[in-house]
Amino acid sequence: MAVANAMVGPRAWIGGILNRSSNKRLGSDKYLNYPLTPHQEQSLQRLQERLGVPFDETRLDHQEALQALWNAAFPNVKLKSLISEQWKDMGWQGANPSTDFRGCGFISLENLLYFATRYPVCFHRLLFKQSGSRATWEYPFAVAGINVTFMLIQMLDLYSEKPKCLPGLNFVKLIGEDDEAFDVLYCIAFAMMDAQWLAMRASYMEFNDVLQATRTQLERELSLEDIQRIEDLPAFYLI
Repeated sequence: MAVANAMVGPRAWIGGILNRSSNKRLGSDKYLNYPLTPHQEQSLQRLQERLGVPFDETRLDHQEALQALWNAAFPNVKLKSLISEQWKDMGWQGANPSTDFRGCGFISLENLLYFATRYPVCFHRLLFKQSGSRATWEYPFAVAGINVTFMLIQMLDLYSEKPKCLPGLNFVKLIGEDDEAFDVLYCIAFAMMDAQWLAMRASYMEFNDVLQATRTQLERELSLEDIQRIEDLPAFYLI
Protein backbone atom coordinates (compact mmCIF):
# COMPACT_ATOMS: atom_id res chain seq x y z
CA MET A 1 0.00 0.00 0.00
CA ALA A 2 1.46 3.37 -1.06
CA VAL A 3 0.62 5.15 2.17
CA ALA A 4 2.56 8.34 1.51
CA ASN A 5 0.79 8.86 -1.81
CA ALA A 6 -2.75 8.39 -0.53
CA MET A 7 -3.26 12.10 0.15
CA VAL A 8 -6.73 13.50 0.63
CA GLY A 9 -7.97 16.75 -0.86
CA PRO A 10 -8.21 18.69 -4.12
CA ARG A 11 -5.40 17.94 -6.55
CA ALA A 12 -4.59 21.63 -6.88
CA TRP A 13 -3.48 22.14 -3.31
CA ILE A 14 -1.94 18.68 -2.93
CA GLY A 15 0.46 19.57 -5.72
CA GLY A 16 1.09 22.93 -4.09
CA ILE A 17 1.95 21.34 -0.76
CA LEU A 18 4.40 18.92 -2.32
CA ASN A 19 6.13 21.62 -4.33
CA ARG A 20 6.24 24.25 -1.60
CA SER A 21 7.50 21.98 1.15
CA SER A 22 9.96 19.83 -0.78
CA ASN A 23 12.68 22.49 -0.91
CA LYS A 24 13.23 22.62 2.85
CA ARG A 25 14.33 20.04 5.37
CA LEU A 26 11.95 19.71 8.30
CA GLY A 27 14.77 19.70 10.83
CA SER A 28 17.19 22.22 9.35
CA ASP A 29 19.13 24.51 11.70
CA LYS A 30 17.37 27.53 10.25
CA TYR A 31 14.14 26.38 11.84
CA LEU A 32 15.59 24.83 15.00
CA ASN A 33 17.10 28.19 15.90
CA TYR A 34 13.80 30.02 15.58
CA PRO A 35 13.31 32.09 18.78
CA LEU A 36 9.96 31.87 20.55
CA THR A 37 8.32 35.04 21.81
CA PRO A 38 7.40 35.20 25.51
CA HIS A 39 3.72 34.84 24.51
CA GLN A 40 4.46 31.77 22.39
CA GLU A 41 6.43 30.24 25.24
CA GLN A 42 3.52 30.84 27.62
CA SER A 43 1.03 29.33 25.17
CA LEU A 44 3.22 26.27 24.70
CA GLN A 45 3.66 25.90 28.46
CA ARG A 46 -0.11 26.03 29.03
CA LEU A 47 -0.58 23.28 26.47
CA GLN A 48 2.18 21.18 28.01
CA GLU A 49 0.52 21.56 31.41
CA ARG A 50 -2.65 20.11 29.88
CA LEU A 51 -0.62 17.16 28.59
CA GLY A 52 0.49 16.39 32.13
CA VAL A 53 -3.02 15.95 33.55
CA PRO A 54 -3.96 12.25 33.82
CA PHE A 55 -7.58 11.18 33.55
CA ASP A 56 -8.89 10.62 37.07
CA GLU A 57 -12.30 8.96 37.29
CA THR A 58 -12.61 10.09 40.93
CA ARG A 59 -12.45 13.81 40.01
CA LEU A 60 -15.84 15.46 39.68
CA ASP A 61 -14.77 17.71 36.80
CA HIS A 62 -13.49 14.69 34.87
CA GLN A 63 -16.73 12.83 35.51
CA GLU A 64 -18.69 15.87 34.32
CA ALA A 65 -16.60 16.10 31.15
CA LEU A 66 -17.24 12.43 30.41
CA GLN A 67 -20.98 12.91 30.95
CA ALA A 68 -20.90 16.00 28.72
CA LEU A 69 -19.24 13.97 25.96
CA TRP A 70 -22.02 11.40 26.11
CA ASN A 71 -24.70 14.10 26.08
CA ALA A 72 -23.11 15.75 23.06
CA ALA A 73 -22.76 12.44 21.20
CA PHE A 74 -26.17 11.00 22.08
CA PRO A 75 -28.39 13.91 23.21
CA ASN A 76 -31.56 11.80 23.14
CA VAL A 77 -30.16 8.78 25.01
CA LYS A 78 -29.79 8.76 28.78
CA LEU A 79 -26.51 7.32 30.07
CA LYS A 80 -27.34 4.82 32.80
CA SER A 81 -23.97 5.11 34.53
CA LEU A 82 -20.44 6.39 33.89
CA ILE A 83 -19.52 2.72 33.77
CA SER A 84 -21.90 1.20 31.26
CA GLU A 85 -21.94 -1.09 28.24
CA GLN A 86 -23.49 1.88 26.42
CA TRP A 87 -20.02 3.38 25.96
CA LYS A 88 -19.24 0.70 23.39
CA ASP A 89 -21.72 2.47 21.08
CA MET A 90 -19.22 5.34 20.89
CA GLY A 91 -16.31 3.05 20.16
CA TRP A 92 -14.74 2.52 23.58
CA GLN A 93 -13.11 -0.83 24.23
CA GLY A 94 -15.20 -1.63 27.29
CA ALA A 95 -17.79 -0.38 29.74
CA ASN A 96 -15.36 2.00 31.48
CA PRO A 97 -13.81 4.65 29.17
CA SER A 98 -11.32 5.64 31.87
CA THR A 99 -9.23 2.57 31.04
CA ASP A 100 -8.75 3.90 27.49
CA PHE A 101 -7.87 7.42 28.66
CA ARG A 102 -4.89 6.16 30.65
CA GLY A 103 -2.73 6.09 27.54
CA CYS A 104 -3.10 9.79 26.75
CA GLY A 105 -4.58 11.56 29.75
CA PHE A 106 -7.39 14.04 30.23
CA ILE A 107 -6.49 16.06 27.14
CA SER A 108 -7.76 13.25 24.92
CA LEU A 109 -11.20 13.64 26.53
CA GLU A 110 -10.97 17.42 26.21
CA ASN A 111 -10.20 16.99 22.50
CA LEU A 112 -13.21 14.74 21.90
CA LEU A 113 -15.50 17.04 23.88
CA TYR A 114 -14.24 20.10 22.00
CA PHE A 115 -14.87 18.35 18.68
CA ALA A 116 -18.38 17.34 19.75
CA THR A 117 -19.38 20.82 20.90
CA ARG A 118 -17.49 23.06 18.46
CA TYR A 119 -18.04 21.08 15.25
CA PRO A 120 -21.05 18.86 16.06
CA VAL A 121 -22.04 18.20 12.45
CA CYS A 122 -18.60 16.86 11.53
CA PHE A 123 -18.34 15.01 14.86
CA HIS A 124 -21.61 13.15 14.33
CA ARG A 125 -20.80 12.44 10.68
CA LEU A 126 -17.64 10.64 11.79
CA LEU A 127 -19.21 9.03 14.87
CA PHE A 128 -22.04 7.49 12.89
CA LYS A 129 -19.91 6.82 9.77
CA GLN A 130 -22.36 8.73 7.61
CA SER A 131 -20.17 9.45 4.58
CA GLY A 132 -18.54 7.28 1.95
CA SER A 133 -18.43 3.57 1.31
CA ARG A 134 -17.47 2.11 4.69
CA ALA A 135 -15.54 -1.04 5.49
CA THR A 136 -17.22 -4.08 6.99
CA TRP A 137 -14.85 -3.79 9.96
CA GLU A 138 -14.76 -0.09 10.86
CA TYR A 139 -12.37 1.70 13.24
CA PRO A 140 -13.80 2.34 16.75
CA PHE A 141 -14.54 6.06 16.88
CA ALA A 142 -13.54 6.94 20.45
CA VAL A 143 -10.37 4.86 20.55
CA ALA A 144 -9.39 6.33 17.19
CA GLY A 145 -9.83 9.77 18.74
CA ILE A 146 -7.33 8.97 21.48
CA ASN A 147 -4.89 7.75 18.84
CA VAL A 148 -5.25 11.05 16.97
CA THR A 149 -4.40 13.00 20.14
CA PHE A 150 -1.34 10.85 20.75
CA MET A 151 -0.23 11.18 17.12
CA LEU A 152 -0.42 14.98 17.27
CA ILE A 153 1.58 15.13 20.51
CA GLN A 154 4.34 13.01 18.93
CA MET A 155 4.25 14.78 15.56
CA LEU A 156 4.52 18.26 17.11
CA ASP A 157 7.22 17.18 19.60
CA LEU A 158 5.18 18.70 22.42
CA TYR A 159 7.01 16.96 25.24
CA SER A 160 10.19 18.87 24.39
CA GLU A 161 10.97 22.26 25.92
CA LYS A 162 10.87 23.56 22.37
CA PRO A 163 9.76 21.54 19.31
CA LYS A 164 12.69 20.41 17.18
CA CYS A 165 10.77 19.97 13.92
CA LEU A 166 9.39 22.53 11.49
CA PRO A 167 5.73 21.43 11.86
CA GLY A 168 6.08 21.74 15.63
CA LEU A 169 7.69 25.16 15.49
CA ASN A 170 5.10 26.44 13.04
CA PHE A 171 2.40 25.09 15.32
CA VAL A 172 3.82 27.09 18.24
CA LYS A 173 3.32 30.21 16.11
CA LEU A 174 -0.31 29.19 15.60
CA ILE A 175 -0.98 28.53 19.26
CA GLY A 176 0.59 31.88 20.06
CA GLU A 177 -2.22 33.43 18.03
CA ASP A 178 -4.99 31.13 19.27
CA ASP A 179 -4.97 29.10 22.49
CA GLU A 180 -7.51 26.72 20.94
CA ALA A 181 -5.21 25.90 18.00
CA PHE A 182 -4.37 22.40 19.30
CA ASP A 183 -8.02 21.51 19.79
CA VAL A 184 -8.93 22.79 16.32
CA LEU A 185 -5.97 20.94 14.82
CA TYR A 186 -7.27 17.80 16.53
CA CYS A 187 -10.65 18.21 14.80
CA ILE A 188 -8.92 18.73 11.46
CA ALA A 189 -6.71 15.68 12.02
CA PHE A 190 -9.65 13.45 12.99
CA ALA A 191 -11.64 14.52 9.92
CA MET A 192 -8.54 14.06 7.75
CA MET A 193 -7.99 10.60 9.19
CA ASP A 194 -11.55 9.60 8.27
CA ALA A 195 -11.09 10.98 4.77
CA GLN A 196 -7.84 9.01 4.42
CA TRP A 197 -9.66 5.92 5.66
CA LEU A 198 -12.20 6.26 2.87
CA ALA A 199 -9.62 7.18 0.22
CA MET A 200 -7.50 4.13 1.08
CA ARG A 201 -10.57 1.86 1.33
CA ALA A 202 -9.10 0.74 4.61
CA SER A 203 -10.34 -1.77 7.15
CA TYR A 204 -9.60 -2.12 10.87
CA MET A 205 -6.21 -3.82 10.55
CA GLU A 206 -4.95 -0.95 8.37
CA PHE A 207 -5.73 1.80 10.89
CA ASN A 208 -2.06 2.48 11.65
CA ASP A 209 -1.35 2.92 7.93
CA VAL A 210 -4.18 5.43 7.74
CA LEU A 211 -2.90 7.30 10.80
CA GLN A 212 0.60 7.46 9.30
CA ALA A 213 -0.79 8.83 6.03
CA THR A 214 -2.71 11.42 8.04
CA ARG A 215 0.44 12.43 9.89
CA THR A 216 2.36 12.77 6.62
CA GLN A 217 -0.26 15.11 5.19
CA LEU A 218 -0.46 17.19 8.36
CA GLU A 219 3.32 17.55 8.49
CA ARG A 220 3.30 18.85 4.93
CA GLU A 221 0.56 21.36 5.65
CA LEU A 222 2.23 22.57 8.85
CA SER A 223 5.49 23.06 6.93
CA LEU A 224 4.00 25.66 4.58
CA GLU A 225 5.49 29.11 4.99
CA ASP A 226 2.26 31.06 4.54
CA ILE A 227 0.31 29.48 7.42
CA GLN A 228 -0.42 32.30 9.85
CA ARG A 229 -3.59 30.96 11.49
CA ILE A 230 -4.98 27.48 12.08
CA GLU A 231 -7.72 28.38 9.58
CA ASP A 232 -5.05 28.75 6.87
CA LEU A 233 -4.35 25.01 6.79
CA PRO A 234 -5.59 23.57 3.49
CA ALA A 235 -7.45 20.78 5.33
CA PHE A 236 -9.42 23.20 7.51
CA TYR A 237 -12.30 22.84 5.07
CA LEU A 238 -12.82 19.26 6.27
CA ILE A 239 -14.47 20.45 9.49
